[in-house]
Amino acid sequence: MKNDTLKMTMLFDFFGELLTDKQREYFDLYHFEDFSLTEIAERAGISRQGVFDIIKRAENSLIDIENKTGVISKWLEVRADVEKSISKDDKNYTILSNYFQF
Repeated sequence: MKNDTLKMTMLFDFFGELLTDKQREYFDLYHFEDFSLTEIAERAGISRQGVFDIIKRAENSLIDIENKTGVISKWLEVRADVEKSISKDDKNYTILSNYFQF
């Protein structure tokens, strides 16, 4: 995957439901809501280090799941193949382009 933001977004989209509620909440606040570790810590009533550990554990879990399953890698391969093979004149282009977002 190209960059960390895209990588974390895709990992969360595909596997986020496998995280604990707390991991999912802190991950979302940090990566998508742009909260700092300090802001999350103050909000949660724990230390900044505690927040960092929870987010890092969540990131590592998501990466580990992808490494074991290869779901996102396979999805990206299929997406690339579909994008190459389908023309804009194809009746399924709109459906496929919405699904694969190309």
